[in-house]
This record gives sequence, structure tokens and C-alpha cells, in this order.
Amino acid sequence: MELHMKIAQIQTNVYKDKKKNLENLEAYLRKIAPERPDLAAVGEMFSCPYATENFPVYAEKEGGETWTSLSELAAKYQIYLSAGSVPEVDDQGKVYNTAYVFDRQGRQIAKHRKMHLFDIAIQGGQYFRESDTLTAGNQVTVLKTEFGMIGLCICFDFRFPELARLMVDQGAKVILVPAAFNMTTGPRHWELMHQSRALDNQCFVVSTSPARDANADYVAWGHSLIVSPWGDVIAEMDEREGYIITEIDLNEVDTVRGQLPLLQARRKDIYDLHCIE
Repeated sequence: MELHMKIAQIQTNVYKDKKKNLENLEAYLRKIAPERPDLAAVGEMFSCPYATENFPVYAEKEGGETWTSLSELAAKYQIYLSAGSVPEVDDQGKVYNTAYVFDRQGRQIAKHRKMHLFDIAIQGGQYFRESDTLTAGNQVTVLKTEFGMIGLCICFDFRFPELARLMVDQGAKVILVPAAFNMTTGPRHWELMHQSRALDNQCFVVSTSPARDANADYVAWGHSLIVSPWGDVIAEMDEREGYIITEIDLNEVDTVRGQLPLLQARRKDIYDLHCIE
């Protein structure tokens, strides 16, 4: 198993033109190709302006035009592609906030439908109701790669510590989080939440946001980051479009878990956490 992993986080602007978003992603993949990253990650709803009324309009079935383009990009650049999230519609017409991951051959190796819908109303701050047009998923998602097991969830999902622990219980040493915090929650909770999840679960957390657009209906915080198993922010962007490439050493997970055996010390004779089948 390869223990060093080079991760590119691409923090893109989100345009109304779906095709332009895909072309922009490819331009970045072409630009970073000489650095030979193992995995590229993009943000939540990277191909669709983040507004509830847009989700049904932009939604496609799995295997549709956007899915095919993402699969082809992964194969063309021989990279694992954590393709942010996109609106997906099923055969019954239900719409989901869905994250796909493709391997180096362009094969889909994971699909996660956002489990916890972002319905908030903060006094003097953000109001948003994903449930107006989206349906919640119901699966904990962990994918197998040459680097070992990797967890996958979407933004508001990561607010719930049980989900992170369930992914780690299934072997995840890295958790990928396409996300889009806003100008109310971002300054207060972005680093704090990601550091907390990484620290509690002694794993790497890779969270990728869209870039900030002050003229958008929903203004993203940006600040894509990676947190270490010790809880340190080891790389972070600002709010602007661009990318960062970070190499992580997965040995660090075992080192931290060995020195501070939090996961081992749990009292499973008193409490336990498991998925309901």
C-alpha cells in the first residue's frame, strides 16, 4: 500500500453555465498535471450555483453528461477525482446532493448522497433550506484505494461526529469533504469543526470549497484546507479561486493513534456506535 499521497484541492468559481464549470475544472487538471498529484478534489456543487431552485434544473442521472465528463477527466489525467458534488436525479424524480469519486481509469468507485440536509435559520445570518428541493441520502460511504480506505461525506454531514466515527470504524484514515460553508458559519466554525473531527478520529481531513463570489446568492467562505491526525491545519487557501497541492504521509495516522490511543481506549462495553441495516 502506498503511504504517501499527493492531494490537489481545486477551489473553483461556480458559473451558471454547467459546461463552463467542467471546462474550468479541466483547465486546472491540465495545469497541475506536471506535478503528478494522486487525487484531485473540488467543492460542493461545483457545477451548479448553490440555490435550492437550481438543484432540480441542473440535476442529471448517474451516467449523464456531467458524470461522463468527470469520468473521462479522471481517466485522461490518470488521477483519482473526488468530483465535489453535483445535483443528481433518480428514476423517481427525487433530487440529491451527490458526490462521485472516480479512479485513475475513470471508473466510479464511490457515490455519496448528502445525508444531513442543510436547513438553517440563523438570526441575523444565514437562512437556507436544502430540503425544499433535495432528498436526503442514507449511506455511510467509505472507498477502497491504493492508499487504503478513504471516507466521503458532504459539508453539513460533517457537523455530525457520529458519521465521521462510523467512517473511521470502517477503516478510513482520510476523509474527503466537499463543502460550501457561508459567510456566517465559515468564520466561526470552518477550521474549528474540521480540526475537531480530525483530532477526535485521528485521521486526515481534506475539505474543499468553491471559491468566494461576493455577487452570488450564496456566498461561500472558501478556505479549502487539510487537517492532520494531530489536529493541525497543514494547508489552507484563502477565499480566491486557485489550487493547492499537499503531500500527506499516511504513516502519521498510525503514529498518532499509537501514541495517543483514543480509538483503542473507547469503552465499548458501555457504549457502541453502529450502522442500522
